Amino acid sequence: MIKPPSNLIAGVWEPITNGGAPLRSHSPADPARAIWDGCEDAAAAQRAVAAAREALPMWSRLGLEGRAKVLRRFQQLAKQHEDTLARLLCDEVGKVLWDAKAEAGLLASKVDITLDTAKEGGLARVTPFELPLTATRTGRCDFRPHGVLAVIGPFNFPMHLPNGHIVPALAMGNTIVFKPSDKAPACGQALVQLFDQALRECNIPNNGAGVINLVQGGATVAKSLVHKATDIDGVLFTGSWPVGRAIMEASLDTPGRILALEMGGNNAAIVMGDCDLRQAVIECCRSAFIGTGQRCTCTRRIIVHESVAPRFIQAFCKAASSLLIGPPDSSGGSPVFMGPLNSKQARDMVLLAQREIANAPGNSRVLVPCTEFSPPSAQSSTAGWYLTPGVIQVDSFNTSDDFRVSAGADIEVFGPLARISIAKDLDHALDQANATRFGLAASIFTKDPTAIDRFLHECRAGCLNINTGTAGASSKLPFGGLGLSGNHRPAGSFSTDYCAYPVASMLEKSDAAVMPAGMRFEEGWV
Repeated sequence: MIKPPSNLIAGVWEPITNGGAPLRSHSPADPARAIWDGCEDAAAAQRAVAAAREALPMWSRLGLEGRAKVLRRFQQLAKQHEDTLARLLCDEVGKVLWDAKAEAGLLASKVDITLDTAKEGGLARVTPFELPLTATRTGRCDFRPHGVLAVIGPFNFPMHLPNGHIVPALAMGNTIVFKPSDKAPACGQALVQLFDQALRECNIPNNGAGVINLVQGGATVAKSLVHKATDIDGVLFTGSWPVGRAIMEASLDTPGRILALEMGGNNAAIVMGDCDLRQAVIECCRSAFIGTGQRCTCTRRIIVHESVAPRFIQAFCKAASSLLIGPPDSSGGSPVFMGPLNSKQARDMVLLAQREIANAPGNSRVLVPCTEFSPPSAQSSTAGWYLTPGVIQVDSFNTSDDFRVSAGADIEVFGPLARISIAKDLDHALDQANATRFGLAASIFTKDPTAIDRFLHECRAGCLNINTGTAGASSKLPFGGLGLSGNHRPAGSFSTDYCAYPVASMLEKSDAAVMPAGMRFEEGWV
């Protein structure tokens, strides 16, 4: 970290180390160690919105070429600081080092994807165009920025996911107020420092003051942005469905406010009898427990055809029990697959879910229990928030949201706990996969072209994968979900689409205005 805990408003870094509600982040691997220690400034959100509004005319009129210059410089800085950013991700959110390096590397690549002019690139659908309407009239479509956009980030990808909003939003001429997760304030501040440095080094008027603003805080600051800031033109959010719902409610009286909401998933993987069983086990295990089960695209539900269920379940449980768990900065000869969960609260929620699923009516069985765990190699003064992976077999999946009703209830358990059910045929498997109010990602493992075709047409999710797991989306494709997972504003390569709106114009070259029937005009009138 270059600067002390701070907000950035109108180009000024404002230290927030005292005076407001405490805001601290701690290492999930060593909770006694503070990573970021500051406080909230409840009034900062309104000042940040005002600063972004003031900077908007300058930034939007700069043109794509001028804005791209800043983004290219940001790209260079992100590459230059990749290792430092990865270490910070390890420290603050508990992401294992190889995964943290992957996230840090995505920051720079987002610029290429956004500025790609190919037909599948980020600029393809927001490039102005003209076409002839008549012999003397031309039609034109331009794209304008929405204005001031609030970006509210998550803890699980505290750099990559906000960056996925910020880069295209800036490219299209919007200005930004960014509120990082209160569980990852240092990661959010490090990201904004790179944008601020790029603005200052590219000779933008007034050093780009107000183009991007940072406000740290929790729910109070988020509510101040979304509920009170009527001058916000859009909210780009990644997080839970309850918070996304509150954002929608707060925006009812501002119908022109663009909302791009990504709100998690209860993702299913279907394993059919003709699959490559090795591939299915490896991919389902990877997708269920990568990121310690804290990815929105993690596989939560596995539906296995009865013909291979005994073999798959036995192998999956062995693979889950064999995963290496340890300090996130482990490297060298034995890098770990899973680190700690982000917080004690997150760990407790997984353990609670396991108990309630196991005790629900039905024939649920805990095959591999989630248990608290202290890695022998941990060099910490206090035990971190570690859990071993858990596997539970349930009768079937349904859309109930009450664990007391069914062990297959439609709940997103955000941690390393996977549930498995058995299906008698493809129809039964698809019914169970669709038994969710979410709709982010789903996978099928099969060699049957007919089964693949039915899956692609009948499974309700925004990301559908064949013979690969639900976790691991490509930024070169759209990313988003249906139902409680999203509001049809996919990110990824489609993020530019929600960062600008089309304006239609008609340009007439002649003076031969045509009068319709019933209209009179005499030349003497003018």
